[in-house]
Amino acid sequence: MHKILKDIIILTLFILLTTFLIWLPYLLRVSFLGFDFSGGFPLIYKNFDGLEYIIIAKTLYFPNLLAAIPQDFPASYFPAHFPGYSLLLLPFAPILGYLKSMVFVSLLFTILSSITFYLLLVRFQLSSQPLWLSIVFTLLPARWVIVRSIGSAETVFIFFTLLAVYFYLSFEESLKYKFLYFTAIAASLAQLTRPPGILLFLALMVFPILVCLKNKQFKNALLVPIKYFPLFLVPLTLVGIFYWFQVSMGDFWAYFHTGDNIHLAFPPFQVFDKNQFWVGDIWLEDIIYIFLLGFLASFSLLKSKLASAGFYVLIYLAATSLVAHRDIARYALPIFPFVLLAFRKQIESREFKITMIVLALGIYFYAQNFLLSNTAPVANLVYFD
Repeated sequence: MHKILKDIIILTLFILLTTFLIWLPYLLRVSFLGFDFSGGFPLIYKNFDGLEYIIIAKTLYFPNLLAAIPQDFPASYFPAHFPGYSLLLLPFAPILGYLKSMVFVSLLFTILSSITFYLLLVRFQLSSQPLWLSIVFTLLPARWVIVRSIGSAETVFIFFTLLAVYFYLSFEESLKYKFLYFTAIAASLAQLTRPPGILLFLALMVFPILVCLKNKQFKNALLVPIKYFPLFLVPLTLVGIFYWFQVSMGDFWAYFHTGDNIHLAFPPFQVFDKNQFWVGDIWLEDIIYIFLLGFLASFSLLKSKLASAGFYVLIYLAATSLVAHRDIARYALPIFPFVLLAFRKQIESREFKITMIVLALGIYFYAQNFLLSNTAPVANLVYFD
């Protein structure tokens, strides 16, 4: 227990240090190597999509309240962003203000996500180097370094996803129903945070059915929905969100009326069509490698005691293949903790550690280049605090 506590403290300090290093040039308003940080810390606040979540926290989707905040999006745009992250800003806003609460919540849930990942490794004896793997989790993929440094719902979503998988694996191992209830609560909070939460429900409900069918236990397969009934809390949460859209906006199906903000297209891999509105690019080879790593990880995990996590990765990747958006790296973030688990033997190697040292500066420059360019055209932040 002493070692676990010590590792958690080290992990927390590492997250605080690396986040501070990302924020430091904005705080100092310096310029170097072509990077211009003279805009200061407001550039961090302006990174997409943080301000939209502040707007939701302030208005709870009511169109008349949305109209009072100077911004360019129609009211129909906001249901594409689910309320979980915004609701977490509310208890901190009276003390810190909305802008500081936004980055504080992201930082807090980055720490919680990393601790959960570490405990997952320890609890199920997945690694001889859980601290090292958890440190890598805070740095890879590089897109995660960006997301955890700004206002972002992904930090919250990934925490509840990891927590749900942790409890689900605990249920599979012990068959104690309390863990299934904990899984349902965590997965429901993931659903409250981001639309892909429903994929967690599908994966965790369908997986035991497939196991029963594989073992020719057809009667047991029919009984899975009854045995795993607590998981239905997840779709009920989704219905509750849609009901709130009906209350606030008068449209139960408002999420599906957000125009091209859902980004789904058929057939799969429309992200490779540069004519898609949110693509507009031909330099897309990196997306191939994201899917390559994801599918390799899922097939590897499916052959291990983490098979249920592997099935979740497979379901999530199948859905992601329908996303026509250049930023697939961000959409795929929730599967990367499990990708790290799949390749944990390679990550623990001496060669990988040397590679991470070599890449550290590259990750830092990549993050800063992205953060400086990914800002909303907001002249005055006073309406958002």
